[in-house]
Amino acid sequence: MTIKLLGISGSLRTDATNTKLIRAAAQLFKGAELVEADLNLPLYNGDDEDREGLPDAVQTLVTQIQSADGVLISTPEYNAGITGVLKNALDWVSRSKPQPWTGKPVALMSAAAGRAGGIRAQTMLRSCMTPFNARIVPASEIAIASSGSAFTEDGTLESDRYVASVKRLMEALRLEIERGR
Repeated sequence: MTIKLLGISGSLRTDATNTKLIRAAAQLFKGAELVEADLNLPLYNGDDEDREGLPDAVQTLVTQIQSADGVLISTPEYNAGITGVLKNALDWVSRSKPQPWTGKPVALMSAAAGRAGGIRAQTMLRSCMTPFNARIVPASEIAIASSGSAFTEDGTLESDRYVASVKRLMEALRLEIERGR
């Protein structure tokens, strides 16, 4: 049976290194079908939600989370935190009942231009995920530094060290998915 992974990139950029990282991770997972989420969502506004409910794009994201066996989230670091795009998506999804994150295996990663590779954003992301009761994969943190030069033209990770780290994270995610079945 094919494992379904949902990839959530905290960047809307066409050539985002976090999107590249999700794709590289899914390839290293082996045997998984990857669906990429679209976080181009309206800004969360409780008044809009009261009037209209969840927007269709948010409901699509909720359904993608529900139907995924596991989720990969990769975030850049903006001003020592996660992007507004990612936080907005988490806020919208938090409004869904039942909560799609509950018990869902989730692997967290980051890629950023700086030397720390987005590790502060990843720490913030862990905090933001806590209320959802997702099963955050316990593995070494993946923080790709100088991410603009970390990938080949075809999106492959350049560094053997990063490849080995991402493989370990994907093995841990696979174990977490199998444990939940």
